[in-house]
Amino acid sequence: MLAGKRILLIVTGGIAAYKSLDLVRRLKEREVQVRCVLTRAAQEFVTPLSFAALTGEKVYTDLFSLTDESEMGHIRLSREADLVVVAPATADIIAKMATGQADDLASTALLATDKPVLVAPAMNTEMWAKPATQRNVAQIKKDGTIVVGPGAGDLACGEVGAGRMTEPLDIVAAIERHFASRGGPLKGKKVLVTAGPTFEAIDPVRYIANRSSGKQGYALAAALAALGAKVTLVSGPTALAVPNAVTRIDVESARDMQKACDKALPVDIAIFVAAVADWRVSAQAPGKIKKKGTSPPKLDLVENPDILADIAGRKKGRPRLVIGFAAETDRVIDYARAKLAKKRCDWIVANDVSTQGGVMGGDHNKVHIVTTTGVETWERLTKDDVARRLAARIAQQFTAK
Repeated sequence: MLAGKRILLIVTGGIAAYKSLDLVRRLKEREVQVRCVLTRAAQEFVTPLSFAALTGEKVYTDLFSLTDESEMGHIRLSREADLVVVAPATADIIAKMATGQADDLASTALLATDKPVLVAPAMNTEMWAKPATQRNVAQIKKDGTIVVGPGAGDLACGEVGAGRMTEPLDIVAAIERHFASRGGPLKGKKVLVTAGPTFEAIDPVRYIANRSSGKQGYALAAALAALGAKVTLVSGPTALAVPNAVTRIDVESARDMQKACDKALPVDIAIFVAAVADWRVSAQAPGKIKKKGTSPPKLDLVENPDILADIAGRKKGRPRLVIGFAAETDRVIDYARAKLAKKRCDWIVANDVSTQGGVMGGDHNKVHIVTTTGVETWERLTKDDVARRLAARIAQQFTAK
């Protein structure tokens, strides 16, 4: 969604300015072209050289620089961007925006721009709570400015309360939502994603489960939503937050997940990331199974429904693109090819979940995209990066049909 976008980042004077360096890094990871304007106060906290090194672009600081005005005037600077982001946005810059003041490069660029503006406020909690600040924030919102945050917590001044600048990744998510709302390659498409483990009850306190954290499925749901898709996430038990612009349905067992998936249909794309337990006990014990002597209880296991095979094999109402995930500990590609044929899906995303890889519960993944035409291997990436690349591939494949 963000690849090739142009963002003008205005950094104003506050301790949170150091977070803007990470924001630049996160945007560059997503192939965004970033230009930066630093106010005089911002330069008391961070240096133009730091931003120039990260962006690979000249950093602008002075409204009256003859060189800058001849090469890149404040009007061009503000209008050649797809979005103007102010992070951190101090009470001062918000006040200038609300009243139309233009007495430095940052405020002049904001007044001159014809592009959307997103601000991430950061200030002392008392400053944020003041009626004047709240009036100014209400005014810029009325003028169409997107306001993200602030968050609450420990502040640099030692106080606790609202005023913390929203974290860089959350600002990136807000930027992605902005562009998704304006249209994306999957806009209007319905997508079903499953994620996490399933818990198969043995008795009221014990269950059969696995080590899946749900991170890859959640990241993929977020990446697809950022491309404009309407995403339903059917999730087994996890501690993860619901991704922005995603509808989550919480389930526990494989049979619960099957019912939720059936209810979510019809969809255009279905992606089965969840690590569904293969077996469950034939009958859950009504009470806690007590230890009796030294012999462990014998569990009578039965097979759980195969959700992927069921939906991929349907002749009526089958999604146009069905993708399964294969978690293996050896012969990863061989087993993935066999699963592709057996389940009758379009792609299998296979990964090695042996303990030495640290994939289950971890933040990185190495995957193999297996189709009837071949295998493509993606070397070790963060799960967020895997999700973004896979979402882009899905959009390319789907829109080509």
